Amino acid sequence: QVQLVESGGGSAQSGGSLRLSCEISGLTYIPNCMGWFRQIPGKEREGVSAIDTNRQRSYYSDPVKGRFTISHDNAQNTFHLQMNSLTPQDAAMYFCAAWAEVCEGFRENVSDLGPSTYWGQGTQVTVSS
Repeated sequence: QVQLVESGGGSAQSGGSLRLSCEISGLTYIPNCMGWFRQIPGKEREGVSAIDTNRQRSYYSDPVKGRFTISHDNAQNTFHLQMNSLTPQDAAMYFCAAWAEVCEGFRENVSDLGPSTYWGQGTQVTVSS
């Protein structure tokens, strides 16, 4: 059974940092695409960042570009999101996901990343001003 488990969420002050991690288990391969998404109540889930593990390319949504960094550790099939300069607008439930293709489509294809897509349960991030 495939599982993605997020960790590292919590509270931070505005301007502070948090590091999210997502551990993947139950897969016998390294997913081509790994990414982070976030959602606040009443709004659609939005793509935050994605990484293409084959081409070693990372992608970011405009609101987080320059502040967030995505990385992955193939040896442990784990990936991370380093979040710096947090603002209250970054507060949300953060979800990690792994999928097979079109990594750069993490913004447009949130609701349909394709077959072999796996999601974590989410971790809450709170940012106080």
